[in-house]
Amino acid sequence: MQNIKQYVEQNKQRFLDELFDLLRFPSVSADPKYKPDVLETADYVAKKLSDAGADKVEVCQTAGYPIVYGEKIVDAAKPTVLVYGHYDVQPPDPLELWKTPPFEPTVRDGKIYARGACDDKGQFYMHVKAFELMMQNGGLPCNIKFMIEGEEEVGSSNLEIFVKENKQRLKADVVLISDTSMISMEHPSLETGLRGLSYLEVEVTGPNRDLHSGVYGGAVANPATILAKMIASLHDENNHITIPGFYDDVIDLTPDERNAINDAPYNEAEYMTDLGVDELWGEKGYTTFERTGTRPTLEVNGIWGGYIGEGAKTVLPSKASAKISMRLVPNQHSDKIRDLFTAHFEKIAPKSVKVKVTPHHGGEPVVTPTDSVAYQAAQKAITESFGKAPIPTRGGGSIPIVALFEAELGIKTVLMGFGLDSDALHSPNEKYDIYNYYKGIETIPLFHKYFAELSGS
Repeated sequence: MQNIKQYVEQNKQRFLDELFDLLRFPSVSADPKYKPDVLETADYVAKKLSDAGADKVEVCQTAGYPIVYGEKIVDAAKPTVLVYGHYDVQPPDPLELWKTPPFEPTVRDGKIYARGACDDKGQFYMHVKAFELMMQNGGLPCNIKFMIEGEEEVGSSNLEIFVKENKQRLKADVVLISDTSMISMEHPSLETGLRGLSYLEVEVTGPNRDLHSGVYGGAVANPATILAKMIASLHDENNHITIPGFYDDVIDLTPDERNAINDAPYNEAEYMTDLGVDELWGEKGYTTFERTGTRPTLEVNGIWGGYIGEGAKTVLPSKASAKISMRLVPNQHSDKIRDLFTAHFEKIAPKSVKVKVTPHHGGEPVVTPTDSVAYQAAQKAITESFGKAPIPTRGGGSIPIVALFEAELGIKTVLMGFGLDSDALHSPNEKYDIYNYYKGIETIPLFHKYFAELSGS
């Protein structure tokens, strides 16, 4: 383990070339047209795990996209780390907003621009290379299992089945995930919690066909207008969500907890400049850190209806639709929130339209323990690698399988991500700093070292 930096330095270009090859696969799980590419990506991941030294590498078939599994058991008496990641990515649309092609990785100013660069190909591949590094420099201090799936971006529904059917195979002492972010490389952090998710699609239907807006406008309800009014009513003047019962299970943070969260470094002017906005927006009475990590939200992810092509078409649309996601905090439950939303949305719809609510996927919020051996190992690894202790933070995103691992495997998770919130996840021009990529490869072996030591092996 003394040669970590030296090994990374000697193999920097190869590590980067391999990641670029991985990023060139358009492994979009949400769109069936990419199916051959997603399957090829799984095969590539399996090969790289084998090349790095993993045993029992298998592309495990599911009802959807396969899960890549591999392991290296060096001593049954040693602790075992289960590394989770996902090789599927978000759709690249809108393509016209990318400065360079989304599946042709490009380096600009020391950053890799490509779909999946940070979420999650660049981050999970750090673990593959860190594994190789350990295998080539004295061996593993603990056992490692890999489970890299292809459906995280569409809800991981088949992963749940796989986990339930393979509990013995997946038996471990902790799950290690790099699919989260740090505050910055100057201010390293560890996420200690994630919000849950309830994701739905709504459809508002008026007349039985699109109508001429001159002939029928003013006499028939316009579904696009009705939908806009209904969505607008879901927040009040304080940006508080108006769905009855929505906040019933929310546990307010204590003053000490709020102070700890807000102690993290934060420059509001830089935050707004990065986003290109002149003012921030959110629930009244809470800071940006609290709004994005500890409070539930309701957001419109897409909205459409009527004519959106070039030129003009004076039409009153028959239908209008939207996709809506709600981020949930500890003690809220995705099924309950889904039902509350559905009942409320149907109730507020005027008789002039019909409403349909279609659930997509959801996941439960989680809080990870900060007093565990695994968390302490992550703290020590980051402190040694970065020269300063990590700041505990709450993540605003969702990784639904974290709650699944705890429920089905009985193990906690360590969220040790190396991305940045500014990496444009799910957006055009997604990026990942090359420095962060290499820093992750350097830090991950230290986690395994300290996890083994603190576990008494």
